[in-house]
Amino acid sequence: MGDLTFMLTITLKDIPTRLHRELKARARSHGRSLNREIIQSLESSVYSQPVDAEQLFRDILIVREKITGYLTDEDLKRFKSEGRP
Repeated sequence: MGDLTFMLTITLKDIPTRLHRELKARARSHGRSLNREIIQSLESSVYSQPVDAEQLFRDILIVREKITGYLTDEDLKRFKSEGRP
């Protein structure tokens, strides 16, 4: 038998207004329909992978070794204010 893919439909009820607004805004910013945004959000939640903290730390150390110099408080203040009136 061939592999058949069925697209199922569900109905969401009693969606809080705030959640609906946020989903619509996210859909707009991602260039997706509200339906596609909800599916993407569900997939991200259901299929998410746990973070390997030790590997993440090793990756950070590798990047940090490549960076030379240090940021000072003055540098940070200057970067924050650049482009602001």
